[in-house]
Amino acid sequence: MKKIIYSFILKYIVGWKIEGNKTLSQDTIKKSVIITVPHTHWLDFYLGILIRGSIGFKSNYLAKKELFVFPLNIFLKWTGGVPVDRKSNNKLVDQIVNIFNSKKEFRLSLAPEGTRKKVDKLKSGFYYIAKESKVPVFLMTIDFENKKSLISEPFYPTANKKADFDYIEKYFDGVIGKVKEYSFYKKN
Repeated sequence: MKKIIYSFILKYIVGWKIEGNKTLSQDTIKKSVIITVPHTHWLDFYLGILIRGSIGFKSNYLAKKELFVFPLNIFLKWTGGVPVDRKSNNKLVDQIVNIFNSKKEFRLSLAPEGTRKKVDKLKSGFYYIAKESKVPVFLMTIDFENKKSLISEPFYPTANKKADFDYIEKYFDGVIGKVKEYSFYKKN
């Protein structure tokens, strides 16, 4: 029933559509990293919740542990928030790999820009998390210009980081976010 409600809101109220891999291979792939680009506005979070609910898959996201205080912690946990210590000396990638290794099913949604501002290259943390956890990456666009999200088939990182990032950045190149001037364009 929840999936129907999310789908109705996404399609008929927000006017958004999902294209590509509408299942995220959830019956066969229980662990993955889902990266969403461009991340230009706080509304992207709620749009992601609607997309996730419409497809019917579970995913989590990272939030600094300091946010997990009452009453905000209730909302964060309900929506899939995972508390992490983001101090530079705490090896965040290792923390997340340990989470992947400790669970039978875990999908992590990330915005690899690391901010809602303009960037010309994606951060690489998601890549190392996927590679060290031996899980695929799904690429998902937030295309406000066409009111749609395109979701890729699973992508497995290889030994060639440059080629992998060329492929990933090309997938997102020129997709228009809510704040157009913050949209991602591949740096040549």
